[in-house]
Amino acid sequence: MTSPALDPDSLTIGIVHFGLGAFHRAHQAIYTEDAAAAAEETHWGILGVTGRSDTVVRQLQPQDGLYGVLIREAHASSLRLVGSVRDVAWPGDRSGDVVETLAAPTTHIVTLTITEQGYPLARGGGLDMGVPGVAEDRQIVANELRRPDAVAASRTPLGLLTRGLARRFRAGGSPLSVVSCDNLASNGAVLRTLILALSDGLDDGFSAWLRSDVAFPSTMVDRITPATTAADRDEALALLGFEDQALVVAEPFAQWVIEDSFAGPRPPWELAGAIITHDVAPYETVKLRVLNTVHLLLAWTGLLCGHRTIAEAVADPRLRTIVHDAIDDDILPTLTAPQGIDLRSYCENVLERLANPALAHTTAQVGSGGSLKLPNRVVGTILDRLAAGAVPRQLAFMLAAWLVVIATSSEPGAHGLDDPAAEELRARVGSLTDLSRDPLAAVQRLLSFHEVFPEWISSHEGFAVAVANELPRVEALMAESRNP
Repeated sequence: MTSPALDPDSLTIGIVHFGLGAFHRAHQAIYTEDAAAAAEETHWGILGVTGRSDTVVRQLQPQDGLYGVLIREAHASSLRLVGSVRDVAWPGDRSGDVVETLAAPTTHIVTLTITEQGYPLARGGGLDMGVPGVAEDRQIVANELRRPDAVAASRTPLGLLTRGLARRFRAGGSPLSVVSCDNLASNGAVLRTLILALSDGLDDGFSAWLRSDVAFPSTMVDRITPATTAADRDEALALLGFEDQALVVAEPFAQWVIEDSFAGPRPPWELAGAIITHDVAPYETVKLRVLNTVHLLLAWTGLLCGHRTIAEAVADPRLRTIVHDAIDDDILPTLTAPQGIDLRSYCENVLERLANPALAHTTAQVGSGGSLKLPNRVVGTILDRLAAGAVPRQLAFMLAAWLVVIATSSEPGAHGLDDPAAEELRARVGSLTDLSRDPLAAVQRLLSFHEVFPEWISSHEGFAVAVANELPRVEALMAESRNP
């Protein structure tokens, strides 16, 4: 066990973070604490803003923001205390405090880990005003530009952020850097587009300031943070001597690649091991197409084979062979190695990380939200292979497995389907009986769901046939698992 790298009482807030889940607490909060300690800078404390509930507030406030990170290796564990989160707020009752902190000249950085679902993207890009809360938040921002309102509660993370930017503009408009750390390609550019759209037409001066004085660097983040279990809490209790309600669990590996495009001061994150670069895209593409794609492939095939965790799925030699084939045949041909990265070593390291039996990352958890994850993690690889004249058959197998996951999700005793588009997906795929009766028709209905797949994929007859042809292999894998 180690104490926080800096005395928490010495820290003042210079960062506002949206999405105070396990990932941020095991990733950016640690990088920030270690960077501040290395530079002996005490102005990088974090105000953490929670999402849909005040649960994390109730966990962290009684602990003065302190929490433990239980780092699990295959045969050992260690625990460190983190003290960089100096305040926590739930927008339901403290939107005004968050807005004031965003407007403060001592705040220089905003970071976000709000997941793909937190970005109200319309089909084909741009802001979807039909997402619940977005229209109401735009009106709150409009009111903010006319007269500050400390009472109204914002409805969405981006609405609250834009409202804080409006308050900052009214207060003099000191520069600010807003850093997305979510698994979206070109996440900085996506975030900038949405913020500009949310504020478009409200105030010309505000829009001009957003374009000139607010930076949106892109990033790539990587660390596996499975859900904390009762066994994890028991182990932490033995190590700490007291109960940690806000405990998070993580693997030893962590990576953060950040675009060097800031509007003002920032923590010296490179002193904590972050990579500061002018081009995040190659690192981002490698991570999304290797780690995130392999994660989904193992989750869906693991679910169908009865494996509860990703580690169990990696240990299945049949699934490991499928993963190797997907990497070799479909993924690696689309990648260019970023500086300092050996792609073959990177792929093997990914499998070693996922095989860590101490990380109870469940196949159900990782396999959730496929309709949101596929566009950013898998679709680009499919498009690149089709453009090169090759049908990506291993990724066709992956989608065939997803079809079966969807088709079996409504059966008694099944795994369920945790996806915001679950109803639409079931309607398109149907039951297992529907799938076996006319597999190609079911595949075509799924591929024509353009919120997930672009038209160029749905209209490529060869790829649809390839997915349908992989369904018997998925069914054989399931049957072999039931009768080993």
